[in-house]
Amino acid sequence: MAKFLTKRDENYSQWYNELVIKADLAENSDVRGSMVIKPYGYAIWEKMKAQLDKMFKETGHENAYFPLFIPKSFFSKEASHVDGFAKECAVVTHYRLKNDENGKGIVVDDTAKLEEELIVRPTSETIIWNTYKKWIQSYRDLPILINQWANVVRWEMRTRLFLRTSEFLWQEGHTAHASKQEALEEAKKMIDVYAKFAEEWMALPVIQGTKTQNERFAGALETYTIEALMQDGKALQSGTSHFLGQNFAKAFDVKFASKQGKLEYVWATSWGVSTRLMGALIMAHSDDNGLVIPPKLAPIQVVIIPIYKNKEQLDKISIKANEIANKLRNKNISVKFDDRDTQKPGFKFAEYELKGVPVRIAIGPRDMENDKLEIARRDTLDKKIINQEGIENYVENLLNKIQKNIYNKALEFRDKKTIKVNTFDEFKKAVEDGGFVLAHWDGTSETEEKIKSLTKATIRCIPLNNDKEEGKCILTGKKSIQRVIFAKAY
Repeated sequence: MAKFLTKRDENYSQWYNELVIKADLAENSDVRGSMVIKPYGYAIWEKMKAQLDKMFKETGHENAYFPLFIPKSFFSKEASHVDGFAKECAVVTHYRLKNDENGKGIVVDDTAKLEEELIVRPTSETIIWNTYKKWIQSYRDLPILINQWANVVRWEMRTRLFLRTSEFLWQEGHTAHASKQEALEEAKKMIDVYAKFAEEWMALPVIQGTKTQNERFAGALETYTIEALMQDGKALQSGTSHFLGQNFAKAFDVKFASKQGKLEYVWATSWGVSTRLMGALIMAHSDDNGLVIPPKLAPIQVVIIPIYKNKEQLDKISIKANEIANKLRNKNISVKFDDRDTQKPGFKFAEYELKGVPVRIAIGPRDMENDKLEIARRDTLDKKIINQEGIENYVENLLNKIQKNIYNKALEFRDKKTIKVNTFDEFKKAVEDGGFVLAHWDGTSETEEKIKSLTKATIRCIPLNNDKEEGKCILTGKKSIQRVIFAKAY
C-alpha cells in the first residue's frame, strides 16, 4: 500500500504518478496519450461536476451539447484562435474503413475521403458561434448563457495523468451579450465562481488575476485566471474565464437588432475547468501515505471497519456498524461498512489511508462492551476513542474541521512560499526555491519572454487585488507600478 509510494521529497513527479495509479484514480490507456479514469477517480470528478453544475445553474446558465466534430473552415474565420490551437488539433480526413485486398487487415478506404476535413473538438467557440448566428436576431434573444459538459482533444506529445492528456473531460461555458459591460461582468462572475469552488470545496487557496497578452486564451481580449500552488512549489492554472469581445461575433457575423433598432455585433465570453482539477486536488493536499481528500469531495467520507476473530463477533459488530452508518447517512454523510472477510483490518486501514477517506471508524468486541469507538482522521492521522452515543453529530463536526484544516494547511504553505523580490539575482534564487514570486515587470512581452527563457518562470497572473506599488522591473530597471506573480508551472 502507501509504504510502497516514493517519498515526495525524493521524487515528486514519481510520487504523483504512483499515487494516481495505486489509489485507483486512473491509468494510462493503450491509446497513446489518453487515460482511463477508474471508478474511484471518476466518483471524485462526479462530485466536482455536480457542485459546479449547481453553481452554474444558480447563476442562470443552462446545459446544452454541441458536436464533437468541427469543419476545418470554421477555424479559419478567427486567425488568432486557430494560431493558438493549430499544433494541437486532431484531424479526421476519411469516413470509412475496408478490408485490405492483400489480407493485411483493415485499411482506410481512399475513396471515402471527406470533402472537408473535420477537427476533433479542441474547444467549441467556432461551432457554437456558428450556431448562435441562427439563434440571435434581436436584443430580446440575449443574453444566451450556455454551458457544455464534454470531452476535448488537444494532441499532446508529453502526457501526464489528469494534468496533460490528449483527451480530457471538462466544461466550457459560452455566453452571448448585448453589451461589453455585461460580457465583462459575466467573465468576472465566472472566475469568482471557480475561486469559490476551489476554496470552499477543494480546500484549495487560489489567487485571482488576469493573464498577460502572451498567456491569454487564443482569441481573447482578456483572460481571468485562478492560480494555485502545488506542494513542489510549482503553480497550476486551475480555471480560466475569457472576455472575447466581439471577435467571434465578427468572425461568424453574429449581429442583433438593438433596442434602438441598430444592427450591432454580439459580445462574448467563454470559461472552463477540466479534469486537471483532479491533479490539483492530489498535488495540493496528499502526503507520503497517500491521498488526502477534502470531505466535501470524498466519495467515501467515513469508512467503518470491524475488528473480529469469528463470525459471531462479526455478526454483533455488523448490527451496531449498520446502525451507526444509517445515523450518518441521515446526516447526508457517505459511509462504507467494509465487512470483507478476504482482507485483514490492517490491510483495510492502509487501503483507506491510501485512498484518502477522511474518517475511519474501527469497532471491536471490547468497543461493543464499552459503547466506545476508535475514530481516526486522515488529515492529521490522529486517533481517538469516543462514545458511540452521539456519533453522528461528532462525525459531522469532525468532517467540517477536517475540511477547514486541509484548506488552512494549504494556505499556510502558499503564504510561506510566496516571496517578494527586487533584484534579478533574488528572483532567480526564489524561482529555483519554488513558490510564487512577486516581482516588478515592465509590461512588455519581450521582457516577459526573456525572463522565461532565462529562468523557465512564467507570469502566472497580474493579481486582481494587488495594491499598486511603484518599483523597477527586475530585468530592465524600467518603472513599474505593480508586482506580478511569477512561478514555474505545470
